[in-house]
Amino acid sequence: MKNISNVTEFILLGLTHNEEMQKICFVLFLIFYLIIVLGNLLIVVTIIFSSRLNSPMYFFLSYLSFIDICYSSVTAPKMIADFLVEKKTISFIGCIAQLFGVHFFGCTEIFILTVMAYDRYIAICKPLHYTTIMTKRICGQMVAASWVGGFMHSMVQTLVTTQLPFCGPNEIDHYFCDVHPLLQLACTDTYVVGIIVVANSGMIALSCFLILVVSYIVILVSLKSHSSEGRRKALSTCASHVTVVILFFGPCTFTYIRPSSNFSEDKTVAIFYTVITPMLNPLIYTLRNEEVKNAMRKLWDRKLISSGKTRM
Repeated sequence: MKNISNVTEFILLGLTHNEEMQKICFVLFLIFYLIIVLGNLLIVVTIIFSSRLNSPMYFFLSYLSFIDICYSSVTAPKMIADFLVEKKTISFIGCIAQLFGVHFFGCTEIFILTVMAYDRYIAICKPLHYTTIMTKRICGQMVAASWVGGFMHSMVQTLVTTQLPFCGPNEIDHYFCDVHPLLQLACTDTYVVGIIVVANSGMIALSCFLILVVSYIVILVSLKSHSSEGRRKALSTCASHVTVVILFFGPCTFTYIRPSSNFSEDKTVAIFYTVITPMLNPLIYTLRNEEVKNAMRKLWDRKLISSGKTRM
């Protein structure tokens, strides 16, 4: 399809047109974004500098937290800045870059969450083989495959979108550039492209979600043979992961499993997987995990001791 676009920029309509609400949203989402960056950065630093958090579970968790920072940074800073301006514009190149970033980090996070479920399955259902299966090399390969998978998915979404002609209008009823709002602005029939988008995005989200559901059903069944203490610890760890999966996969599946539409609820739903879930992840994984909390306390005590020696 020959690209005959004459649109050089898009106008983002944002979350609300009410000026008072925009001021409130600016403060609220700025706080949310700071929590996302600081909370997830704290988890990454804690896992890197703690000798006790060296299991594959925390290796994957550190990458999940890093991806959450990157994922939110693609959309949140632009959204926050737009609350202070009347005309919310983004260049064509900037829009495509944002589209690529959202799908790259979002899809990578989906694969990392799936890998984390596999890790828990091996740890609980095959504990005697855990160390031989989940080696550092295998874990590294899984993370690398997640990044490659996210990149390939994002490239498909970006390429099919950039091949579309955009002749105007150029108003996007969203707070960031996503594939569905852009399909609605294309001045050509986007039925085939829409099918590709649903097959690419929706099926990845749905298939990974089904894999996660099956893996946790198997885990729950296998827990019957565990001791009460082992069962409690396993359920605590799995509950955190299941909570994150529901918060992230639910809105994602709702958005991408269906064809392009002009649902105004889409941008409200998108808040959950671009802002709310990355913000809650550090709280979910730390409040229910004594090992992470203890590691954070030790790092804090070590910092206080080192700062006290420096002053002396």
